[in-house]
Parts: sequence; structure tokens; C-alpha cells
Amino acid sequence: MNYRTDRRRRQIRAKGRSMTLRRPNGGTSIVLMAYAPPPQAVTLDTGAAIAPFVAQTTNDELAAGAYGAPRTDDILMDGARRYALKDAQPVYDGSVLCGWTLIASGGEANDISGSLV
Repeated sequence: MNYRTDRRRRQIRAKGRSMTLRRPNGGTSIVLMAYAPPPQAVTLDTGAAIAPFVAQTTNDELAAGAYGAPRTDDILMDGARRYALKDAQPVYDGSVLCGWTLIASGGEANDISGSLV
């Protein structure tokens, strides 16, 4: 295990929280540990400031759950917040895939019944 992989795992274990990633058709889903750093950059979209939701995760959890690579429009649930995945960038440690940077938008809150509020 290289330094980058080890550092990523330690950060996600120490600061991460449980999130759920699932396909938009409702088929495959996986609970994983991910770290969402505070928003850094703000983009201007239709005159309103919007910061994308960014979460870091390891590839170990996706591989263990046989989820495969994250895809555009997958659903990322962070507690009661629902995000639509807009991009998933692989993170390599040399030639080994060690993690993913998930970039999402949305953040609508779900009520207990599962419908959007």
C-alpha cells in the first residue's frame, strides 16, 4: 500500500460518515464511508451561487460491494439529503485505482416517507 492510498483511508475513516450510493433505477445500492470536505469553490448558475457537493471515498468499498464505477445520475444519499451525481473522478495511487471523487448537485431533503420535501 502506498502513501496516497493509506492517507486517503485514514482521512475517510477519521472524518467520514456513512452515505448510500445507488443507481437511479433503484437496482443496485451500497452503503459506504465517505468524506465530504467543506465547499471550497462556488459557481454561478442562473444568477445564484451554487456550490457542488463533493465527497471522497475509497475504491475498496465499491469493489467489495460489487457496485462498479460510479456513473452520472447515480443517487448519493447523505443522511436525509439526496444528491444527483454529475461526475465521478477516479483517484490513482501510481497505476492502482485507490478511490473516487464524487461530484454531485441537489441536496433536497427527504421526509420520513421518502418523498421530497
